[in-house]
Amino acid sequence: MSRNLPRRPLKSRKTGWAIFLANWFIRKSINPNHISLAGIFFAVVAIVFLFLGSQTQVQAWDRLCFYFLSALNIQLRLLCNMLDGMVAIERQRQSKVGDLYNEIPDRIEDVIILVGAGYSVAHIFFGSILGWSAAVGAVLTAYIRVLGVTLGASAHFCGPMAKPHRMAVLTVACLLESILFMKGYWLALALIIIILGTLITCIRRVSLIREELIS
Repeated sequence: MSRNLPRRPLKSRKTGWAIFLANWFIRKSINPNHISLAGIFFAVVAIVFLFLGSQTQVQAWDRLCFYFLSALNIQLRLLCNMLDGMVAIERQRQSKVGDLYNEIPDRIEDVIILVGAGYSVAHIFFGSILGWSAAVGAVLTAYIRVLGVTLGASAHFCGPMAKPHRMAVLTVACLLESILFMKGYWLALALIIIILGTLITCIRRVSLIREELIS
């Protein structure tokens, strides 16, 4: 990661456990770009468990475990997204290609998780379309943010459905499916919320960038 693109403001970076983990990665000489790539691995694992949990013939206890593990790996993906920046910037380990490793894996992870969630509820009307629509919205919010920076505006990370919010909604949906199995309807509802939220987020970010550029 490099200093070229601003970072998302996160209070969790200042917590003791986050600082401890960042220091541990530094002691082990782990490259922050590799931490960024690890997020893709956790995104894939999250979807594998999501598909396993969505199978109707799965026993109740196994389903609870699968959905819980899916929720856990979604959060581990976010953890990688946070720690790569902490290791790179706060510990002076930036690289010239850091922004590529910071942004591109994020977009890949969004697509994997959201499209995968859509196909896991493909038996529901428009399930796969919901997944693709949510993924397009997620990528578009990031594109608008980065475009604004290239035009000379501030980096707007606002929601209501920025990356942490999208993953929080999906995490809650996975946990609800694990406890109150609704054959994927919780996940379908989560995707609808994400689609509507990203639409509002895109409009809000464009509006903020426009106001900043013409002021």
